[in-house]
This record gives sequence, structure tokens and C-alpha cells, in this order.
Amino acid sequence: MNWSISFEPLVSWPLFGLVIVPLLLLALAGLWFRQRGSVLRFIALLALGGALLNPVFLDEEREALKSVVAVIVDRSQSQDIGDRTKQADDALAGLQQRLGRFKQFDVRVVEAGKSEAADERTETRLFGALEGAFRDVPPSRIGGAIMITDGEVHDAPAGASEFNAPLHALITGNEHEKDRRIRFENAPRFGLVGKPLDMSYRVISTEGQGGPVDVRVSVNGEQVSVEHATIGQPMKLEVTIPNAGRNIVQLS
Repeated sequence: MNWSISFEPLVSWPLFGLVIVPLLLLALAGLWFRQRGSVLRFIALLALGGALLNPVFLDEEREALKSVVAVIVDRSQSQDIGDRTKQADDALAGLQQRLGRFKQFDVRVVEAGKSEAADERTETRLFGALEGAFRDVPPSRIGGAIMITDGEVHDAPAGASEFNAPLHALITGNEHEKDRRIRFENAPRFGLVGKPLDMSYRVISTEGQGGPVDVRVSVNGEQVSVEHATIGQPMKLEVTIPNAGRNIVQLS
């Protein structure tokens, strides 16, 4: 409960001053010269001024708004490796339990990087999801954010982030794991059914390593061959189109 007083004048401030100031000067002059009835006139003037000011007493009951905390969960394809998905689920459950103890937090869980179409799951954009989670939240209510990810984030800002609140990351996987990705260098969009289609790809290691590596080639979910590739070098690939329509070639 919070008491306060505000004024809602019945007339504009210029008109109020035009009426009250001359009367106030006359009342003060009467008090100065000790004229009879000057005290009563001064009290009446105060009552008139108070009535024109129209004071309003307010009794407010305020309830503090909750701070918003976002938990961004990485559901990209790289999270399917090993037990990263289970680690992410366990971390999310633990965070929800711990943050739930604090009534001043409004926890928002956002899953990012997941797509129904396999060919669209190429990049992990967690900072875009972070921005969307706070799109309707004023800066004063942003409490912070926690990302659950394997660390491969493609939209991380190059410089200082504009996110002016605490940002933490829980990294899934094993500290001894090494991340590699396969990038198509040349992938034609069309081909003839039953005819070989020439493609090329490159295996990229985030650790800057080299050497040979085996690459499994699958077409529409079925493995068709195992290729021997060299990390960092462009490799040629020949795939036969099995049927008309959409065909998905996957390298792993």
C-alpha cells in the first residue's frame, strides 16, 4: 500500500495564477497592515486555491512484474550425436526445477535449430531465437538467458553482443569430442532418373585437423556407399538418382 497525492486543477495553470496571485498579494498586504478580517480572508483564499487545485489522494497497491529469463535449447542436427539430446533434456529439466523456486522469474523455454525438412537443418541460429524470446519484453524486465547447446552456433555476433543481460551457456557433449561438418561444394538441383549425378563435397574440421576419414553416403535414408575422403580437401561424389521427384542425399 502506497499513499500519494496529485493535483488535477479545475482550471488551467495560467488562469489559476491570474486569479490567485492578485488575491494572494491583497491578502498578504492585509496581514502586513494588520487589517481587520485579514486572517479570515487569507484562510478563505487558501481554501479557494485548494479547491481550484483539486487535490486527489491515491491509495496504490503495487505488484512487481516478474523478470523474464529465457532458456534457449539447441535442437539442431548436431545435438543428435551420442547422448547430447539426453544431456540437453536433463539440463533443461534441472534448470526448470531450480528456476521454478524463484517466484520473481518468468521462465520462457525456446527450442531452436529444429526443422522438419532435413535439407533445412543446416545452421544453428540461437541468437535469433534469443531475440525472438524477448521481442515483447521491455529491457527493464530482462533477467538473463541460458543456452543449452553443443557450442556450434552460426549466428553468434562477431563483436560485443547487444544483449545487455547475463548470458550463460551449458555445453553438451564430451570435452574430448571434435566437431566436423560436411559441406557440399557442388550439388546440382536436378538430374535424370537412373543416371549418375556428379557432385563434390568437403569435410571441414573445426580443430583444423587433416587426414583420411570415412563418409557414409545415403540417398532417401538408405546407405548406398562409404567414401574415403581427406579432411579439408574437395572430394568428388557420384550418385545415381533412384526415382523422380524429390531425392535427399545425406553425407555423414
